[in-house]
Amino acid sequence: MTQNLGPLIYTVSTWVIPAILAITLHEAAHGFVAHRFGDDTAWRQGRVTLNPLSHVDPFGTILLPGLLLLSHAPFLFGYARPVPVNFRALRHPRRDMVWVAAAGPAANILMATIAGLMAHAADFLPIGVDQWFLENIENAIVLNVILALFNMIPLPPLDGGRVAVGSLPNALAFPLARLEQYGTAIIVGLLVILPMIGAQLGVDLNVMSWLLSGPENAVVMAILHVTGNI
Repeated sequence: MTQNLGPLIYTVSTWVIPAILAITLHEAAHGFVAHRFGDDTAWRQGRVTLNPLSHVDPFGTILLPGLLLLSHAPFLFGYARPVPVNFRALRHPRRDMVWVAAAGPAANILMATIAGLMAHAADFLPIGVDQWFLENIENAIVLNVILALFNMIPLPPLDGGRVAVGSLPNALAFPLARLEQYGTAIIVGLLVILPMIGAQLGVDLNVMSWLLSGPENAVVMAILHVTGNI
């Protein structure tokens, strides 16, 4: 038991910081941009902050990723408490909604790039610590890219859905916006239910993996090139 506990603690320790930063700073970015465009709802509630404790959702930020990690799930997924945004308070609601929604994924790509740059600091760390540090960096890059791409899927209430609603002509935007009430159920079905059904049938029905694996690899490789890691 003790022999198995050590590697488990080590693995968890390489995911905790990247996961909390990726999820919570994503939400803080939404609040910051909303404040810049006229909605101070998140600002007044203390949600425009880099303090993870202000954004942590006990289940979505800690328990759910932990369970997925312990069960060796093929993906790591989590979420923070959504930052409240009153889109009607924005100076130009439809246009500004696009910027507010895109801020979260943009923050994730920025964090992945910063993580790539930080990888070079491993050369100055003691042996052993450098490996742990690099695993944190690797996880930070991958997790931030996955969160950015996942959230840009054009389905409300994901950020990509809000970007699409704010960008498309009314004839397309209004029907898409009406999907928001079913969006969470659709996401759960794609993330959990379809893969479970596929596992029972012996068929790969992991739609999210089909959609995200190619773009994920491309973006990760681009970040590694830009930051001088390959």
